[in-house]
Amino acid sequence: MAWLSNGFHGEMAYMQTHGLKRARPAELVPGTASVITVRMDYLPQATPEGWQAIEFERLQRPVEGIVSLYARGRDYHKVLRSRLQKLSDRIAAQVGPFGHRVFTDSAPVLEAELAARSGQGWRGKHTLVLNREAGSMFFLGEIFVDLALPPSEPASDHCGTCSACIDICPTQAIVAPYRLDARRCISYLTIEHLGPIPEDLRPLIGNRIYGCDDCQLVCPWNKFAQRNALPDFDEREGLTGAQLAQLFAWSEQEFLAHTEGSPIRRIGHERWLRNVAVAMGNALRSRDDAALRGALRARTAHPSALVREHVEWALAA
Repeated sequence: MAWLSNGFHGEMAYMQTHGLKRARPAELVPGTASVITVRMDYLPQATPEGWQAIEFERLQRPVEGIVSLYARGRDYHKVLRSRLQKLSDRIAAQVGPFGHRVFTDSAPVLEAELAARSGQGWRGKHTLVLNREAGSMFFLGEIFVDLALPPSEPASDHCGTCSACIDICPTQAIVAPYRLDARRCISYLTIEHLGPIPEDLRPLIGNRIYGCDDCQLVCPWNKFAQRNALPDFDEREGLTGAQLAQLFAWSEQEFLAHTEGSPIRRIGHERWLRNVAVAMGNALRSRDDAALRGALRARTAHPSALVREHVEWALAA
């Protein structure tokens, strides 16, 4: 409630719509007696050793568009929801029919807090859940059940005096340990935020066009991050290592084709162009590039005022 009162949720009105239902599972799903929490690792099986250094190197290539690691494969909502339902069916096969509902980032559920209280890990200073055997590169899911299950022990905090995530955040969105101002977070700005990206934050976004992994890349615990053998999380061709001018040239039909079944599709073509335009402007500020300027000029008459504004900003470099 304090986080909401500070306005740290930005335009995410859904965060406050349901009031305290987020903190009271039985109000969201009547009859709930326990919550089963799960985590699902998402690094692709082929992820090499030293992957954090590889990702940091990508950030030093201004004309390459960077998509957050979790979004390079299939939409996790679909994968995790299906597996949660299968788990529920297996439980029913053992104990008989029971009341339940599965969630994966899809309703007013305090996922990270439930995960921490049930022993999946502790809340890191970046507010994500950290696990001693798996770092933070995993998705969370829940099954609300009408079974009174014995509670598991919460995990203890193992961040110690480390402040690497706070120090590295490009926009200083982690305003204090365990406190995030989403309005400054690049993941929020490139995914949740609907309007123009604030001008003072645009240069700090660099070449990140969907999400940001910096606070996780630098976290010492992610040396223990686990790979997932599911092909769903393998990187899709065209989303890793792609050049900004190429991504910016996608028509809406091409955008929809390239992002089918991907979490990226939810931002739509207009905000995709907005994000890529910002990255292109940042690339031009590091070094002039005729191909980038040509691609931007081709969009100066775009029907969207949002796209035109960011194109003009980029060309002003």
